[in-house]
Amino acid sequence: MIPSRPNRKPRKASESALQQGFEDDGSALMAAETSPKKPATGDSDKIDASVWKIAAVAACGAFLSQIDATVVNVSLSTLATDLHSNLVSIQWVTSGYLLALALTLPMNGWVVDRVGAKKVYIWCFAAFTVSSALCGLAWSANSLIGFRVLQGMCGGLLAPMAQMMVARAAGKHMAQVIGVSALPVLLAPLLGPVLAGTILQFASWRWLFLVNLPVGVLAVVLAYLFLPSDKGERIPRRLDLVGLVLLSPGLVMFLYGTEHLAESTGVPAIAASLLMFFVFWRWAERKGDQALIDLRLLKGKVFSASISTMFMANGMNFASQMLIPIFLIKACGRSPSATGLLMAPMGVGMMCIYPWVGTLTKRFGARRVATIGSLVALSGTALFIYLAHAGLVLWVLILALFLRGIGSGGVGIPAISSAYVALPRQDIPMATAAMNIVQRLGGPTLTTACATFLGWRMAQLPGTQGLPGAFTAAFMLLCLLQAILFAAALRLPSSGHGAAKTAPG
Repeated sequence: MIPSRPNRKPRKASESALQQGFEDDGSALMAAETSPKKPATGDSDKIDASVWKIAAVAACGAFLSQIDATVVNVSLSTLATDLHSNLVSIQWVTSGYLLALALTLPMNGWVVDRVGAKKVYIWCFAAFTVSSALCGLAWSANSLIGFRVLQGMCGGLLAPMAQMMVARAAGKHMAQVIGVSALPVLLAPLLGPVLAGTILQFASWRWLFLVNLPVGVLAVVLAYLFLPSDKGERIPRRLDLVGLVLLSPGLVMFLYGTEHLAESTGVPAIAASLLMFFVFWRWAERKGDQALIDLRLLKGKVFSASISTMFMANGMNFASQMLIPIFLIKACGRSPSATGLLMAPMGVGMMCIYPWVGTLTKRFGARRVATIGSLVALSGTALFIYLAHAGLVLWVLILALFLRGIGSGGVGIPAISSAYVALPRQDIPMATAAMNIVQRLGGPTLTTACATFLGWRMAQLPGTQGLPGAFTAAFMLLCLLQAILFAAALRLPSSGHGAAKTAPG
């Protein structure tokens, strides 16, 4: 059980029900912690219209942050030519953005408690828009990289801030609201390359960034008009500078190391990051609720089950999106452009299931939806073992990807909604930072594991004749990881929407 926090406002009579939610299976997760001023309160099953307005405004920030992470990938060669640089240097336009995202992520909880979610969101969105304009006006490769780092630092707070505001507004309806509001974020990685290709065909690369200006200005105005003030919910606390110095660089070095594992700097960076994570863990245990991330949140049964499921789910998504294209290119002889089209059924499957996951979670419970989703994804993954043996069979590939898309889409939302419903309102900002950090670590961790294993098997089975055996083993590892995800999902709460009746008093 998480100890009470001495520096925070005393909890109401519903505290016992909330604390019980950390220890049981989730049947008493959501008590009367929501403020009467908030849009989603009471026992009504009807979602207030203001909740959808907040979700729509918040989704704008997450959408732009995600699409800017992918839109530059297809334009690196153009940027290198126009800015008189080389691909090794210009790739930092992408890497610098992603690492800057990770750098500011741990500060999410402290900034919200200190300044307030609405103010931070508006200021970050405005700064993100200005930095987009600066990227469009860049005069050299170095200036573009610098402006992209600034843009990434702003974007690192936009996505978790959006998620947190939706959680506060939606309350017990989190699964339903996030299922719909997450669609734009889901579409961002699919639309990014398409948008970039269209812009590069008809206009200068500068419009990759300048196109953010009208959207950004509109989003800032809408945020000012529709986002609720959270002035009464702020609990200012001192910044844990030691924790920040340990966690932020540690997270950046871990992501850098996994991306450059084959280089001489990769392994030392990962080793240094793991050491910093360990020292941060010991430091945060001493600091308690004054730490940058309160690790006592992890002692809650529901919250720990949720973030472990999110870690595995995000890792599986990234690992499969790395492994399957390599299989199609190396073992099946498909071109990169054809491979991109062949991967489309996975995105279609996710888009088909996402709008319904919230309703299914409310009716059948987070555990049942997530475990069924992980089993569906496992069945799709297992079909790749057959493809590795038999070669490319188009209808089997389409079915496998579609099943993986549906299954993957059915795991994330139940895990996220369970985590939020299990939390008191004052813990939501810090918990949001913790969840986003865990999600970011899951992707590179499992991707690196699968890539390293595949490289080892290919070394053991050299030549094109060994490719089927190497990919068979890699897909078997992917199935094993999918089974671990299933085991993690079994720990999620079994209740329909995770909400308990309001405790008396």
